[in-house]
Amino acid sequence: MDDVKLAVIGGSGAYTLLKRKALVGEEMPARETPFGMSQPMSRIEAEGAPFLFLSRHGQRRYTIAAPFVNYRANIYALKDLGVEHIVSWSGPGTMNEKFLLAQFVVIEDVIDETRNRTGTFFENNGLGFIRQNPVFCPTLRSVLMETLQELNWQFAEGGTYVCTEGPRLETPAEIRKMRAYGGDLVGMTLCPEVFLARELEMCYAAICYVSNYAEGVVARDYRAGELFEGLLTRDEMEKVEESVAKFPGIIQDLARRLNGTEFKCNCRKSMERYRVRGDIGTNWREWFRPSSSAQNT
Repeated sequence: MDDVKLAVIGGSGAYTLLKRKALVGEEMPARETPFGMSQPMSRIEAEGAPFLFLSRHGQRRYTIAAPFVNYRANIYALKDLGVEHIVSWSGPGTMNEKFLLAQFVVIEDVIDETRNRTGTFFENNGLGFIRQNPVFCPTLRSVLMETLQELNWQFAEGGTYVCTEGPRLETPAEIRKMRAYGGDLVGMTLCPEVFLARELEMCYAAICYVSNYAEGVVARDYRAGELFEGLLTRDEMEKVEESVAKFPGIIQDLARRLNGTEFKCNCRKSMERYRVRGDIGTNWREWFRPSSSAQNT
């Protein structure tokens, strides 16, 4: 797997791309890690630019809600396979009217509002006190935006993603609170994923598609039995599905562009201070001391 440097972690609708064969590749089983089992993944061949595709909520259908994804096992498994760059995609709701429904957004910052997720690999030791600015790899973000520009697809650059615990949606008062402290989009999956990737010195960037209006942003009647219970009209759902359908093209073009890209970021130096003072060595697999409960997070 040393030839595969890019992994894409897909959001809620990711399994549909595999089901519809919009992405076709070799299926790989879940991998055992010191932190439990990862999700299965697929190796996708993209005209000489292979990448791994992992559907975080399930490969066949949506089976694992955001609070129960084993983020540590997924990131560890990708690192173990030789991945250096991760692109995450997810479908948050918008709290800020400047971000349009079904629009792509290459976000630049995150607020972590999760409560019960283990946010580090470094339990039971003194590692992990590392800087989080910039949150996302600047080189990977740049290539991602170049890809969207070349494809001539509308997108917004910037914005702050607020990650909530879930699986429930947010109350109107919670949305007002998050807007008041600078949140633009609200979702459930980027944390602790982005922080775990940094601990393993991997480049990580995120592309979002705006999947719904957050509670209270627009007035909508409750419709039982539908996705988001009425926060989207049926016409709006179709627009969102059109955005999801564009992801295979984005991913495959991105994979080709990354070939030969010179990464000038500091992502691979996140743990350098600990190396310099002798706390860790060159074998990253020896950095951890998983607890007996680690496999559940």
